[in-house]
Amino acid sequence: MRMTVIGTGYVGTVHAACMADIGHQVLGIDIDAERIASLSAGRAPIHEDGLDELLARTVASGRLRFSTSLAEGAAFAGTHFMCVGTPQRPDSKAADLRYVDSVVDGLAPHLRPGTLIVGKSTVPVGTAARLAERLADMTPGTEVAWNPEFLREGSAVEDTMRPERLVVGVTSQHAEAVLRAIYAPMIAAGVPFFCTDPATAELVKVAANSFLATKISFINAMAEVCDAAGADASVLARAIGADSRIGPRFLAPGLGFGGSCFPKDIRAFAARAEEIGAGEAVAFLHEVDRINTRQRQRTVERARRLLGGSFTGRRIAVLGAAFKPGSDDVRDSPALVVAAALHQQGAEVRVHDPEAVDNARAVHPELTYALDVDKACEDADLVLHLTDWPEYQDIDPAALATLVRSPVLLDARNRLDPRSWAAAGWAVHAPGRPRLSPPVPSQAKVAALAGGAS
Repeated sequence: MRMTVIGTGYVGTVHAACMADIGHQVLGIDIDAERIASLSAGRAPIHEDGLDELLARTVASGRLRFSTSLAEGAAFAGTHFMCVGTPQRPDSKAADLRYVDSVVDGLAPHLRPGTLIVGKSTVPVGTAARLAERLADMTPGTEVAWNPEFLREGSAVEDTMRPERLVVGVTSQHAEAVLRAIYAPMIAAGVPFFCTDPATAELVKVAANSFLATKISFINAMAEVCDAAGADASVLARAIGADSRIGPRFLAPGLGFGGSCFPKDIRAFAARAEEIGAGEAVAFLHEVDRINTRQRQRTVERARRLLGGSFTGRRIAVLGAAFKPGSDDVRDSPALVVAAALHQQGAEVRVHDPEAVDNARAVHPELTYALDVDKACEDADLVLHLTDWPEYQDIDPAALATLVRSPVLLDARNRLDPRSWAAAGWAVHAPGRPRLSPPVPSQAKVAALAGGAS
């Protein structure tokens, strides 16, 4: 089938490449001419596992092309996927729909009857109905459907090719048939296909994100209680996660969520619920948001206590800048927020990240960046683990202890092995967990060491 994908950010680039890979003819469209040139050359402008190879392959095949022209897109295909951003508005917590509206207004003069516009952007419930009404006046015979994405940065290609479910909100059998044909390989492979109305499809996305955000904030709230009570949140999380009604995923006490989705999506959902008279039903989301944001300040305060109450003249190594591993995305990154706060309060901060250093430097050029972990940790008074990249679990804590000024680790992600670090001479601190100190040598060992020294 022929289709366009309008907006070539994370969602659009991945969706376009994956649709071309399963055999469709795809035209990707964006107003950013530099990005379109890069994509046309088969180069992904973002770091995403497997995307570079997929993009190069589909562009070389001729099934994937790119353009800056909506008119060309309207002439090319009768099905258009909208993948533009819906950021938080600068003046409120509501979603900013200017980019969605701009696509519809730009396409409208060029559309023909029978065109299907399929939204993939995360939007407030009722957006599809509003756009359909708007298009009815400009281009009669155009239909709007909603097909929310459920991609996780770091595994977006896998999530598109082998999704856990497909959700489409349509108002006609024609739209359902088109979407079933587009996703035929996935449906044939047994992926659950939920066909519903547009409002329900819009809500599925924000409801899923709200539930996951709530789960993360819940375990972080429990970690705060564990800190006060002297209990262990990591054991608590495993124990309650063993209950099949709860499950272990997203129950990792730590620095909380960030990125371009969860924070703005739960705020926009709460704002939209207020608009339609259902604000009380989701009032708990405000507390979910507050708990999450509080983890960043709690991390800064814990670091201050570990350094004796002041950051002035102290060197801190920060491991991680991306908001999550597997991505170079630093939008609303808890790690980068903490690093910037440490710098603003007088610390000398050195940041390492396997992929996100360039993006981090563009946002916070005042920080110092290191290309390897050793350089970041040289003469550090404190090491902070803020993004749980697998590379950091492979660090040799004994070797790293020889480079730092003081072997103190604050594992704000609760992902490193505290016992192995403590055994290597580190004082290990993590949210919701008792402090682990280096083992104290026995008196016999101390005597032997003293004898050897003499």
